[in-house]
Amino acid sequence: MANPLHETILYPDDSFPYIMYTHTLHTSIPEGRGFNDLHWHEELQITLVTKGKLIIQVNGIDHELETGQAILINKGVLHVTTQLTHEGQYVSFNFPEKLLSFYTDSAMEKNYVLPFTNSSFVSLVIKGDKEWEKQVLDILWQMRKKFNIKKSWGWEYEVSIQTVQLWFVLISNISVSPEEAPNHVKRQQERLQLMLSFIHLNYSFPVTLQEIADAAHLSISECTRCFKKTVHMTPYEYLIKYRIKKSSELLISTDDTVTEIAGSVGFNHVNHFIQSFKKHHKRTPKDFRKHRTEHNH
Repeated sequence: MANPLHETILYPDDSFPYIMYTHTLHTSIPEGRGFNDLHWHEELQITLVTKGKLIIQVNGIDHELETGQAILINKGVLHVTTQLTHEGQYVSFNFPEKLLSFYTDSAMEKNYVLPFTNSSFVSLVIKGDKEWEKQVLDILWQMRKKFNIKKSWGWEYEVSIQTVQLWFVLISNISVSPEEAPNHVKRQQERLQLMLSFIHLNYSFPVTLQEIADAAHLSISECTRCFKKTVHMTPYEYLIKYRIKKSSELLISTDDTVTEIAGSVGFNHVNHFIQSFKKHHKRTPKDFRKHRTEHNH
């Protein structure tokens, strides 16, 4: 199933599927799912706040993180950074669980990886209050340094060793109930993923609430309930927000007129577009474009 929400991470080197993203309000280096972009992926993710404060929403629950704090997010879990202070910055390390297993069907995989990654475990905030949390945060800062300097001989090995070490500290200090995630939770996630993917694929066309609900074989009321519970907004509000997000990208990256952009992100009337845009960005599309171009020069 083609799934634009489901992020397939493009690694700089396929033989070492490990990546570190550096995010600010406006940029993601390398290009990836940035600020305010709801998604999930098959990899595990650890996010470290390097500057400012952020709020990250994982499976519909908000976590507030300060500078120097981190969060581990399990594979396949929907997440989005919804707030970041003005000059804020965070890094996200993404890596596949098999890195922690050494090899397939190993004792490590069976005893120390899958019992956690295939359980009902969703995420873990690492604040640095306890000794072991400090250890984990310390390793993350070291890893960030490794990714930011010129890669020297052996760096992949060093990063892998540090990641396994970090994982070992984590699992030695947390307990996870052995059962897999309850079915209804999984089902709700899958339904939401289907509906979000439908919106991400079709936002440029007229989209009805019925179509969004149909994407997950749900009734309209069930679809709305599902959205409110996990995304904290109605499907329609999410659709508008996503269209505005796409329009902002076009305002910065193209010279298309405001009317053209409104049409290409699914607004029938340019006035409706301008109103919605103002509501989200507190300025008109024209002002937004002008401000951003000046900001970037």
